[in-house]
Amino acid sequence: MRKTLRAALKEGFANIAVVCGAWHVPALAALPAAKDDNELLKGLPRIKTQATWVPWTFGRLSFASGYGAGVEAPGWYEHLWTATDQVGIRWLTAVARALRDSGVDVSSAHVIETVRLSETLAALRGRPQPGLPEFNEAVEAVMLFGDNLPMRLIHQRLIVGERLGSVPPATPMTPLQQDLAAEQKRLRMKPSAADEELILDLRKPLERERSHLLRRLLLLDVAWAQGGERAEGKGTFKERWRMQWQPEFEVKLIEGGRWGNSIAQAAGASAMHKATLETALPQLAALAQAVMYAELGDALSQVMQRLQAEAAVAADTTHLMQALPPLAQLLRYGDARDTDRELVGAVVEGLAERVAIGLPLACAGLGEEAAEKMFEHIQQVHAALRLLDRPALLADWKRTLAAMSEQNDLHGILQGHCCRLLRDTGAMDDAETARRFSVALSTANDPARAAAWIDGFLRGSGQILIHDERLWALIDAWVSALPPAAFTSLAPLLRRTFASFTSPERRQMGERAARGPAQAGSAAAAVDDADYQHARAARVLPAVTRLLGIDK
Repeated sequence: MRKTLRAALKEGFANIAVVCGAWHVPALAALPAAKDDNELLKGLPRIKTQATWVPWTFGRLSFASGYGAGVEAPGWYEHLWTATDQVGIRWLTAVARALRDSGVDVSSAHVIETVRLSETLAALRGRPQPGLPEFNEAVEAVMLFGDNLPMRLIHQRLIVGERLGSVPPATPMTPLQQDLAAEQKRLRMKPSAADEELILDLRKPLERERSHLLRRLLLLDVAWAQGGERAEGKGTFKERWRMQWQPEFEVKLIEGGRWGNSIAQAAGASAMHKATLETALPQLAALAQAVMYAELGDALSQVMQRLQAEAAVAADTTHLMQALPPLAQLLRYGDARDTDRELVGAVVEGLAERVAIGLPLACAGLGEEAAEKMFEHIQQVHAALRLLDRPALLADWKRTLAAMSEQNDLHGILQGHCCRLLRDTGAMDDAETARRFSVALSTANDPARAAAWIDGFLRGSGQILIHDERLWALIDAWVSALPPAAFTSLAPLLRRTFASFTSPERRQMGERAARGPAQAGSAAAAVDDADYQHARAARVLPAVTRLLGIDK
């Protein structure tokens, strides 16, 4: 830097401005002899470099970002620089607009009174015109009625600001940066420092390509968008993202250039590299899901081979169960993304078969905490297999559930849940369900185990208890026969079970309990004696069982 200054002085320039960090100023204030600098640089290796510019944001220029030489209010200073007249009125108008966009009611009268109050505060403090402190106090008093919480929004959007700089198109960039810029222009996705929401409809080619770009960037650790989960509403073809560009993403793009010269090539190579380093099945399954959603077919085949190799030697059934649901979701999304779902079919079948074989042994002798975790895994695997709609896999799973429902060394919550899943899939009829309830609630069993069995069977849905008279009577008789000491110890567990029911379900159960056993029985008899039109009902049963996924 000193050599450059000497060259400028030699050319005759008298007034020279140096833009640099504050730490460099002392070294440039007084120039030593040129021979000293030449001696200092002598012998140092010469490295060919290329410089580029990185767009910066107001947030990165502020003190709040941790930048020691930052300023307090970049957005405010920009306003002072650009507003040629009526600085206060223009600023408070922008404040009112930001509050309105966030759902705060602000009228023109609010703006007028805020201007007057800010000018009065400045006069009281002996200042020629209001500054940022006066404007902030006036906004909080008049527009927000003393509530300082929305001031955080004003600070973020206006005082600091969300502006992102730009660089000329001719600025030197790496091939990966150039490819991203071309993709952003083609897909009409302008980067912004503001935190924005983006909902993509995967049925539209343009928006599906946008989703591919965002997911490929995630594989390069460039989190321009986060989320990607299914948006609320009908169908599975909409994604919800949160978008915000950060300057450090430019650095990550430069680092990602080692994987390729295009976003697709670099994302695929990065995913394959991550797959070679990963050994955990859940993480490999999530990586495969991300690769498929990013439409990286070449990388997907290699990631799936890596997943299959790890699954073949994995001994932990829990890891196999964690890997299965993401792959099931991956297969389901194949329709909306025009991808080949059969790429992962063999891996899914292998995982499902190994889970069905190893689950009974993995569940044996589990304690309370481990049983709760396994309960969640069983639920997720069951939902995944129902989602796949592959009869062979579902039949194997039902046989596993049937074996576990009679396994004596199984925790009560798991045994009861297996019975519930069998009943939901049609593998256990009402009579067998009532018999299992009767056995589980017999006086020969430990009351705590019986309560856990009920919890596993009923958790999350009380409809079966409302509509099945025999199960209601069995539980009612069991609770009534409990000794006072046993009832006191089991009440928290039963309360947790019933707390998982919806409010309408709990209300119906309370009304039913208030009627008493006699009225409940007479109601059941009245229902049994009703004159149903069985022939008409039989016509819709095939369609109903198919919609509910019940195998008959």
